[in-house]
Amino acid sequence: MPEAVNLEAKLSLFHEPWSPKIVTTYNDNDIMVVKFEGEFPMHKHPDTDDFFLVLDGHVTIETEEGDVELRPGELYVVPKGVMHRPIAHGEAKVLLIEPKGLPNSGDPATAATKVRI
Repeated sequence: MPEAVNLEAKLSLFHEPWSPKIVTTYNDNDIMVVKFEGEFPMHKHPDTDDFFLVLDGHVTIETEEGDVELRPGELYVVPKGVMHRPIAHGEAKVLLIEPKGLPNSGDPATAATKVRI
């Protein structure tokens, strides 16, 4: 029987920051929840945009084109090829949409392992 995905319940299953968890898929994209805390390294995705939707907290997306401030309910899409770095002011809960298999750091050698929860 089909079930809705409860994002708060999924977020309660883990505590480590910068470790995206796949909650479902949409076409060839992973829909993930992640907790941000502090700064993530500056990086880029040469072949895809990067989607961020803040569910809780305050996030700055630093880009080479300027900074974007995000609060709950706000989203930003970083265009492909643009250097960027998410920064959380305290803990933030974020929904990400990325093509399956895309390394979150832009580099497979430094990327977090994505697991489905």
